[in-house]
Amino acid sequence: MKVAIVTGASRGIGACVAQGLAEDGFSLALTARSKDGLDQVAKKIKEANHKGVQILTFPCDVSDSKAVNQMVETTVKKFGRIDLLVNNAGMSKTGTLAISADDFDQVLSVNLKGPFALLKAVVPTMKSQGDGTIINIASRAGKIGFAGWGAYAASKFGMVGLGESLYRELSPMGIRVTTLCPSWVDTDMAKVSTFPANQMLSPDDILKSIRYIMSLSPAAAVKELMIECRAHLA
Repeated sequence: MKVAIVTGASRGIGACVAQGLAEDGFSLALTARSKDGLDQVAKKIKEANHKGVQILTFPCDVSDSKAVNQMVETTVKKFGRIDLLVNNAGMSKTGTLAISADDFDQVLSVNLKGPFALLKAVVPTMKSQGDGTIINIASRAGKIGFAGWGAYAASKFGMVGLGESLYRELSPMGIRVTTLCPSWVDTDMAKVSTFPANQMLSPDDILKSIRYIMSLSPAAAVKELMIECRAHLA
């Protein structure tokens, strides 16, 4: 049995990845803040009747480290292992110095401290297994700072740095760590963009990127993958 944890799984990238991994035979632990959204995703997967696939859902905020720890403990107790972590949960909020201190803290809590909590909870299981794959979904804004998006960029730059450090620490142990840095993806979060949908990435592009990384031999290590959309090539 292959087992994956997907955060932010109630919609957008997370929902697409969860459904794709179920097609690939992964049993899933899905988490997001929206219980209704998680239930809808789980229902779609169950209706697809993928042989042997089991699903656990955990409505929670990834910035709540106690809830994250409980979710990971329950997953390991149920399935016995964790083969893949997709650290996808995140939020966007505009502002650099104009953003309030509370909002800045919230962005860091969800986009950086949340993934950190997942990594801290999941990595010991992967170490004991001697293998595993971690996909941290950051952003193009984790490589390039943009005017008016300073808080968001700070959280994503932090995620890229955290991911690279773990890449160097865990790769020798047989644990793959890759940080994806996609440009605009056609999801609800991208509604603030003025780009047309056909010039953005699709959630399926992220799923395909994860499948590509998973398909490589154990000797291959991909530290980082930036995926730009056509809108940014103009």
